[in-house]
Amino acid sequence: MLNDVDIEEHAPRVLNPPRPETREQDRQDKALAPSGRTQSRTPAPREAPDAKADRSRPRPKPEPEPRQDDSDEGEAPRGGFLRRHPVRAAIGAASLLLAAGAGYVYWDYASHFESTDDAFIAARQFAIAPKVSGYVTEVPVTDNQHVVAGQVIARIDDRDYRTALEQAEAQVAADRAIIGNIDAQTTVQQAQIAQSKAQVEQSQATLTFAEQQDARYERLAQTGAGTVQNAQQYSSSLIQQRAALKTAQAGLLSAERQIDALKAQRSSAEANLAQANAQLDQARLNLSYTIVTAAQPGRVVNLGGAVGQYATAGTNLTMFVPDDLWVTANFKESQLDQMRPGQKTTLVIDAYPERVFHGHVASVQPGSGTAFSLLPAENATGNYVKIVQRVPVKLVIDDLPTDVSLGPGMSVDPTVRVDPTASLFEQMRARL
Repeated sequence: MLNDVDIEEHAPRVLNPPRPETREQDRQDKALAPSGRTQSRTPAPREAPDAKADRSRPRPKPEPEPRQDDSDEGEAPRGGFLRRHPVRAAIGAASLLLAAGAGYVYWDYASHFESTDDAFIAARQFAIAPKVSGYVTEVPVTDNQHVVAGQVIARIDDRDYRTALEQAEAQVAADRAIIGNIDAQTTVQQAQIAQSKAQVEQSQATLTFAEQQDARYERLAQTGAGTVQNAQQYSSSLIQQRAALKTAQAGLLSAERQIDALKAQRSSAEANLAQANAQLDQARLNLSYTIVTAAQPGRVVNLGGAVGQYATAGTNLTMFVPDDLWVTANFKESQLDQMRPGQKTTLVIDAYPERVFHGHVASVQPGSGTAFSLLPAENATGNYVKIVQRVPVKLVIDDLPTDVSLGPGMSVDPTVRVDPTASLFEQMRARL
C-alpha cells in the first residue's frame, strides 16, 4: 500500500493556479476587445514569484473608443455628386452626348455598306497538255512567267508529223490526177458521142432514101414498068438501112451511158480527194499541235514539262492561270437585301494591305454555295437547325494594276456600297 508520502509524490502538480481576480480581469479584457477580432490565447508561461505580486495589483480600466457615428452626429449632411462636382458632371454629360452622337454617325455611315471576310480571288485555271505524242524538244518558259496569247510554251519533236503531212499531200496529188484522167476520158467520150450522132444521122438519111427507092420500084413492078427483082432488091436494102440506123442509135446510147459512168467515177475520185484533203488538214493540225502555245494571256504555274520528256496526248505539262480574275465573296443571305449588280465595291487584299482596289458587283449566284456542292445539305430531317447560309457574289476588279501578282485562293476583304445616298458623315464632310 502507498503511504501518504507516495501519494503526494505521484499526484499531479498544478503550478500557479489561476486566482479569482485574474479571471475577472480576463473577462474585462475580452469585453473591451474590438468586435470581430479573435484573440488567441497561448498557454501562460510559468511565472516567477515576483510576477505574482505584479498581477495582483489593480489595472487601470481602458476608456471605450469613440464611434464614428457618434462623432458625425453634430455635422450637417453633405450634398450629391452634381452639387459637390458640377464641372465634372458637366464634362461627363457632354462626353456622353458626344459619344452618342459619334456612335449614331458611325452607325448611319456603316449601314450604307456590306462587308465580309469570307472572300477570295477566283479564276478558271486549267492544265495545258499536248494533243499529240512525242518527245519534248524545247520549253522556252519558266515557272510563274507571264505569257501573252500565242506565246510558245513547249515544242514536241515534229519529224514524224512532217512525214505524215508529206504523205497526205502526195495522196491529194494522186487523187487530183485521177480526177484529171477521168475528165480527159470524158472529153474523148464526148467526141465519140458526137461521132455516134453523126452515124445515126447518116443512117437516118440512107434509110429515108431506101424507103423512097422501095416505094418507087414497088409501083413500077405493079404497073409492069419495072421488074419484080428490082422491087425485091430495094425492099431488102430498106430492111438493111433500118438495121443500120438501129445500130447507130445503139452506139450513140452506149456512148452517152459511158459519160454517166465517167461521171460516177469522177464523183468517187472527188470523194477520195476530199478524204485526202481531210487527211492533209489533219496532218497539218497534228504538225501544228507539236507547238504548244498559250490561248490567252496569263501565267505559267507549276511547270512540269522538261526537255527530253516523252509526253503522250493529254499529259499535263503545266497549269495556267488566265489574267481574267475576279473575287468570289460569300456574303450572308441576310446581307443581300439591297445588293444589286453594278454597285461599287472596295477590296483590300491580304497580300497588299496598304493598297485599296476598286471594282463592282457583277452578279449574285441564284442559290447558296452548299446547294451546288457535290453533296448538298438535306434539310428534310426531323433535327433541322436553321443557320444563316452564305451566297457567292461575283465581284470584278476594275483596272487591275500590272505591278501586283494575284492568283486564285488569295484572301480579300470586300466592302460593297448598297446604299448610294450620302450618309450623315459624308454630308458633314462635304460641308466642311
